[in-house]
Amino acid sequence: MNFLTKKHLSRRHFIRGGGSVIALPLLESMIPAGVAAQNLATPTTRLACIYIAHGAVMKYWTPTTEGTGFEFPQTLKSLEPFRDRLNVISDLRLPAAYGDDASAGANHTRSSATWLTNVPVGTGPSPTSFDQFVSQYIGQDTPIPSLELSLEDGSSISWQSPETPLPMEQNPQIVFERLFGDGSTAEERLARAELKQSLLDAVVDDVARLQRTLPAADQSRLERYLEDVREIERRLQLASASGVNDLDVPGKPIGIPDSFVAHSKLMFDLLTLAWQAEITRISTFMVAREVSNRVYGESGVNEPFHNLSHHSEVPANIERLAQLNAFHTRSTIAYFLQKLSETPDGDGTLLDHSMVLYGSGMSNSNQHDHDPLPLLLAGGASGRLQGGRHIHAGRGTTMANLLAGMLDKLDIPADSFGDSTAVLTI
Repeated sequence: MNFLTKKHLSRRHFIRGGGSVIALPLLESMIPAGVAAQNLATPTTRLACIYIAHGAVMKYWTPTTEGTGFEFPQTLKSLEPFRDRLNVISDLRLPAAYGDDASAGANHTRSSATWLTNVPVGTGPSPTSFDQFVSQYIGQDTPIPSLELSLEDGSSISWQSPETPLPMEQNPQIVFERLFGDGSTAEERLARAELKQSLLDAVVDDVARLQRTLPAADQSRLERYLEDVREIERRLQLASASGVNDLDVPGKPIGIPDSFVAHSKLMFDLLTLAWQAEITRISTFMVAREVSNRVYGESGVNEPFHNLSHHSEVPANIERLAQLNAFHTRSTIAYFLQKLSETPDGDGTLLDHSMVLYGSGMSNSNQHDHDPLPLLLAGGASGRLQGGRHIHAGRGTTMANLLAGMLDKLDIPADSFGDSTAVLTI
């Protein structure tokens, strides 16, 4: 920002070149001269709702004490570094997931389908899912109102209307191109692919011109942001060049890493960049779909996920499922919170300016229970959300009360959501 000329960058400033457009993170130079810094330094809160299938082993998820100072149980141990920005929410249930059809598939389908609507499937008109409702208030002035991501295809937790689930993208290459572009025409995209040209190579002249006009702090912040973009490009190129992509493997899109951990990190890195540049503020993310029998070899557990979730109350099976639960936590939400905590944003970090819901629509998967749910809420919600607590909502409280409480923290006017009976104080 130039206090003499009172010129400043637009919050929607882009760098362009070769058909590519890259949005920028919040820089000091985007705050107009004469405007109180605190008025613009705290961006709008971002929201992510992250779903994991098949519930959890609740005795390894739920802290044994209420309030502050609780000990992190086995499944959540990797989240301990973020205690001050995290709340475990206990006792909630998902009534909408129960139904007349008690078959295994229907129970699972309802678990994910109703997680963010809190209204039974097929009962007539219902609200949009929670993320889409929030998007109507804080997502409409961003290039992408909401971003739906997954690590496995075949399901969705985001609903635009009762009949319209939004597709969730699992291919990081496609997500990258959606966020940052890859040439405005087929010819430009083909030429870049043939030259193996980086997206950033295409905008190097615009970057250089911009850097010369920025103060030192903004130069450093922009350089770090662009380094993150380039690192993601490098990893995408490695994934695309993987030998498995030369094989005839049905349903394996180019650009998806073989490793679950690598895939997860890449997708969360993309989401972090999208939030940092405010390309979007709202996201849903499915770690795994219901009835998935994927094997997570990196966890040390070599049994298919859904099969293992039906542990038949055998202690050894329960221990292996708990080990897998902890692996999922460590590889997804813990990694994401670490990235957010390391990413500057206005007067704080992205973790300070976000609200992240993580959990499942199922409890004890062996019984297909939907009560009590494994749920946690992380982030500072731009100063509106206190952390470090284990909150007992009261046994049998509907999950929708939590969603209503989250709306309050987002400063969105709504007295209720779904089948809520009150606004949960969080």
